Amino acid sequence: MLNGEQIGGKKRSSFYYDLWNIKYLRKFKWDDLTEEIATKNATREQKLALELSAAKRERDFYLSKKQKVEMKPKIIRKFPQKEPVVNETGETKELSRDFLAGVSISFRFMPL
Repeated sequence: MLNGEQIGGKKRSSFYYDLWNIKYLRKFKWDDLTEEIATKNATREQKLALELSAAKRERDFYLSKKQKVEMKPKIIRKFPQKEPVVNETGETKELSRDFLAGVSISFRFMPL
């Protein structure tokens, strides 16, 4: 009876000009509809859980590779050094302060 009829209500209502579209379905039960919705939701949740676990595995794999790379010891270069100059008395020879003072002064007054 309601199929094709105007929904009605007040003229200001957004549903005033809408029409009912109703069809009788034999042997249809409300439980069938709710069961179908529940199965769709369950499959969607399973897909999301599967995608999440895959993303976590990828993240863990990436982090483990990154940690292995960081764990490698850094190469420290050792440059051979000359032995210090030693006097006959066995003491190391140092440069005189006068020499060092002259070197620093000469650098200060160098023209550009």
